[in-house]
Amino acid sequence: MTAAQTPLVVVGDALLDHDLCGRVERLAPDAPVPVVHGTRRSSRPGGAALAACLAAADGRPVTLVTALGPDAASDTLRELLAGRVGLVEVPLEGTLSSKTRVLAGDRPLLRLDDGEGRAREATQEAVSTIAAADGILVADYGRGTADVLRDALTHATAPVVWDPHVRGRPPVPGVRLATPSAQEARAFARQLDDADAGEAAGLRTAARDARALVEAWGAQAVAVTIGERGALLSHGETPLLVPTPAAATGDPCGAGDRFAATAAGLLADGALTEAAVQAAVHAATRYVAEGGARAVAVQDEPETAAEPQADSDTTADAVRTAARVRAAGGTVVAAGGCFDLLHAGHVALLQAARRAGDCLVVCINSDDSVRRRKGDGRPLVPAADRVRVLRALECVDAVAVFDEDTPERILGELRPHIWAKGGDYARTRLPEQPLVESWGGQVLLLPYLDGRSTTGLARRAALAPVPTGGRTR
Repeated sequence: MTAAQTPLVVVGDALLDHDLCGRVERLAPDAPVPVVHGTRRSSRPGGAALAACLAAADGRPVTLVTALGPDAASDTLRELLAGRVGLVEVPLEGTLSSKTRVLAGDRPLLRLDDGEGRAREATQEAVSTIAAADGILVADYGRGTADVLRDALTHATAPVVWDPHVRGRPPVPGVRLATPSAQEARAFARQLDDADAGEAAGLRTAARDARALVEAWGAQAVAVTIGERGALLSHGETPLLVPTPAAATGDPCGAGDRFAATAAGLLADGALTEAAVQAAVHAATRYVAEGGARAVAVQDEPETAAEPQADSDTTADAVRTAARVRAAGGTVVAAGGCFDLLHAGHVALLQAARRAGDCLVVCINSDDSVRRRKGDGRPLVPAADRVRVLRALECVDAVAVFDEDTPERILGELRPHIWAKGGDYARTRLPEQPLVESWGGQVLLLPYLDGRSTTGLARRAALAPVPTGGRTR
C-alpha cells in the first residue's frame, strides 16, 4: 500500500496482547492435553491500538484516543506505541485488559484474559481531537471509550468508520461505513433462522443483516466481513460481494482491524466506499497471508542478560527482522541449509537471494540436525560459529537456527515472500514448497556454482599432504 497523506484519528479500547508460541509433539502423561515447548513470548498492541498501528504502517499520521491508567499493562502498551502513533488518553477505571494466547505454530490452543478496566470519562483534549479530525476510525471493543466520547463522535464532521463489538453499543447515526463481522452482524440484527445453513444461506443471512443494520443504525453503508470469502457491502438495497483476491491461510487475529483501518484511511483520503472496501479486503487478505498480528509484535526480552545463543536470540532477531520488513511493505527473502565450511558457492547463492528482496534471513540446521542428516562427523563448524560467519556477510540481515530435519517450523514463523534454494534442486519438489505457497510465497531457484561443496572441500583438506618442516599455523 502506498503512503497516504490524510491523518487518521482512531478512537476505541486499547488492549495488550501476548503470544506464547511453541510447538507440540506429544500429550502430557497425566492428562490428555498438549505439551507446548520451545515457547517464545511476544507482546503487541491489541484492540484499537492494533488498528492504530496498522493504519500508521500505511504511511499516514495516526492519533489514538483511548483509555489508559497507571497499571503495569498500560505502561507496557505506552512503550509499545511510542514512536508509532500519537496518543491522547482518557482515564481508565481499573486495569487495562490484556490477552495471552498459547499457540502451536499458528493454531491457538488457549487464551487467558486479565483486566476488566473501562473508560471512566471524556477529556477536553479527546473531544477536541475528534472535532479536528480529517478521518475517524472507531474500534469499539466494548470497554467504554466510544461510550464516553459518543457525543463528540455524533457531531464529528469527518468521515467515520465504525468497527462494532457485540459488547458495545451500535454506531452513532450517520457513519460513513460500519464494519461488523458476520457473527457480529447476526448478533446485532437478532435474526436467527435455522434455514440459514451452508455457504449460500450464509451470504443471504449476511445480506439481510447488512440491510437491516443500514436502516437501524442510520449508516450510509455496512460492510459485513465474511472471512476468507471477503466482504458484503450494502447501502440498504442489493449488496455488493467483494471477494478475496486469493485464498490465504494463517493466523486471522486482527484481520478485522486491518480491514477497518484500510477502509477508514482511504475514505479519509476521499475514496469511494466501494473502492475503499475492495482495497480493505485485499489488505486483510495480505495481512493474514503475511503472518497477521506478528508483524507488529515485539519479542519480550529475557529476564536476565545472557550470552547470545545461536538457536535462541539470533532466531528471535530473525523473526523480528522479517516482521519489521513485512510491516514496512518490503519483501522478505529466506534461504536455508547447513552452511558448514562457508565457500564461494554459498556466498554467490546468498548474494543472489539478497538481491531478490529487501532483507535476507538465512535458516541453518542446528548441530543435532546436521548430525542426523550428514552423519556423526558433521558439522565441521558448530552452529554458533556458523551463525557468526554468516552474520558477518553484508548480504545477510539475520540468521535463524532450526533443530528439525526440515525448516517448515521456522518458515511458518518467518513467512517469507521468497524461499530461495540452489539450482541443484531444480528437478526436485521441495517438501516445504506447499507451505511457502500456502501464504502466497514463492519458491525461487538460483544458479549454483558448479564444483563447490562442503563435502568436496573436507575431502580435499583430509587428503592434503602434511608439511614436514618448519612451523605450521
